[in-house]
Amino acid sequence: MSRWSLYGGYRPAPKKPPPERGIRMTKAGTTWWGRRWIEALEGVLRGDARRLARGKTYARAGRTHDLVVKGGTVTASVIGSRPTPYRITIALTQLAEPAWTTAIAAMASKAQFSAELLGGQMPQAIDDAFVEAGVSLFPKQRTDLRTSCTCPDWGDPCKHVAATHYVLGEALDRDPFLLFELRGKTKEQVLDALRAARGGAHASAPTKGRKAKRAEAAAPEVPTVKLGKLDAAEYDRPREALPALRFMFHEPVTHGAVLRQLGAPAGWTSDASPADILAPIVRAAAETARRIALGEPPTEAEVAVRPRPKRGRAR
Repeated sequence: MSRWSLYGGYRPAPKKPPPERGIRMTKAGTTWWGRRWIEALEGVLRGDARRLARGKTYARAGRTHDLVVKGGTVTASVIGSRPTPYRITIALTQLAEPAWTTAIAAMASKAQFSAELLGGQMPQAIDDAFVEAGVSLFPKQRTDLRTSCTCPDWGDPCKHVAATHYVLGEALDRDPFLLFELRGKTKEQVLDALRAARGGAHASAPTKGRKAKRAEAAAPEVPTVKLGKLDAAEYDRPREALPALRFMFHEPVTHGAVLRQLGAPAGWTSDASPADILAPIVRAAAETARRIALGEPPTEAEVAVRPRPKRGRAR
């Protein structure tokens, strides 16, 4: 059947169904690094909103398949309207070796970075380590990303590239170390270099970044304590006068608020609530504790209820 209608209009060929091995994107950007990658598509590429929306639809339908990340290049195939799948390539600019050396040294200077990376997580401020090297882990400008597609659409990016980009974003959510591979280093290479830098961090001071050096200079010196012989009589006696302690007591705005918040316990049978019964007692006890702490004399009521010592008979 001809694809030209009786009225002279051209009918596009129906799209082929998604392949069984298609990668169905559910929700890309569930992690902070995944969101940063999606922002690169929507911000750095500055693509047409309609093409991006159609690319997201393609990604959710599973039209992207055979996704491969190797050596800083992403390749994939996307099923469209033509019999032959479109071939997509996304390449990131590779970081130079000196930049990697400086960035890894900056990562090694922070124990939190090392702990999170060795634990399979991407630190929130990871890009600070690359900024010290004068670069960025995430693409920030159009020249950082090179994309191509075999489709006839001249849009940049086309919906097939956008679909691959979204699918890759979900893959990054699962494996953040793909970011390193996109920039030229595998996970094993980064972790091995990080362990080596951590092991010789103090011996390799020239490789430290400016921020690491400033942090070391600002770190306070930890005092040391030498333990000597201690006499038993001097055990609980301070070596010098203790600092004066000052306390402030403020009356609560609402008395018995905690009792009311806790409510009645299980099995409470009285018509009055625990707060109604216990709040006056707690308030009186708090007032007595305040006067004792401040050294104030007891009130007449407290003296009246204070138990008197029993007098024994003289023998």
